[in-house]
Amino acid sequence: MKNTLILLIAVIAALVLTACSGPQKDAATETTKEEVPELYAGYAAVPPIIDGMPGDSCWRNLPWYPIDQIWIGDSIDHQDFSGKYKVAWSEDYLYILAEIRDDTLIDIHPDGLAFYWDDDCLEIFVDEDASGGNHQYSHNAFAYHIALDGKVADIGPDSLPHYYDHHIQQRRSTIGNRSRWEVAIALYPDTYRDGASDNHPVKLHKGKTIGFALAYCDNDRSPERENFFGSVFVPGEDKNRGWIDAGIFAKLPLR
Repeated sequence: MKNTLILLIAVIAALVLTACSGPQKDAATETTKEEVPELYAGYAAVPPIIDGMPGDSCWRNLPWYPIDQIWIGDSIDHQDFSGKYKVAWSEDYLYILAEIRDDTLIDIHPDGLAFYWDDDCLEIFVDEDASGGNHQYSHNAFAYHIALDGKVADIGPDSLPHYYDHHIQQRRSTIGNRSRWEVAIALYPDTYRDGASDNHPVKLHKGKTIGFALAYCDNDRSPERENFFGSVFVPGEDKNRGWIDAGIFAKLPLR
């Protein structure tokens, strides 16, 4: 009787613990809009050295944010993909430190301006004045695709892809299945003109708000990317709208 009572108490305790802890999330399972944390970029009193390493002082006390929204594809195992990032800023640059765990790195398109979204790449969405709206064929916002070889591509107002390497400093370090991408981005206004000599990035300041999202194109040896993971919740069935609609970006205040 005593052993039966002990067993009954253990079963009840296990049920209570399960109910309190709630369902467990896989690393690549969507959160809801309410669960996405409020973003902010911390001021970098000492700008980081862009070397793909996380040892700079500006990164130490900043929070990690998840890249866990499934924009294309299905939920996958944590060993296949997981991602997180931090954001900082100085007067001249927005800085990003992203840590991506991807079991297979693929770059199968030698032409960096053709089907670059079907290779593994980090994609950074930036709307300098957080105005939202369409940017598919304009510079109302940028969708920078950073390839494994460091080339940076986006679509211009002429509906053709162009290199924007001169907007970005970046380095990637990879050990095993973990890649760290460290990026410095100069932010340009929507008056930017491809090929013009008078384009100047804006100066950043405390209190400014930027439209921002981060994503990762994931390909595991397929003709096309199999998954596309983002940092912001996108309502509705069509979640792959960031390259067209800056309205889905998160608001990123500079603090």
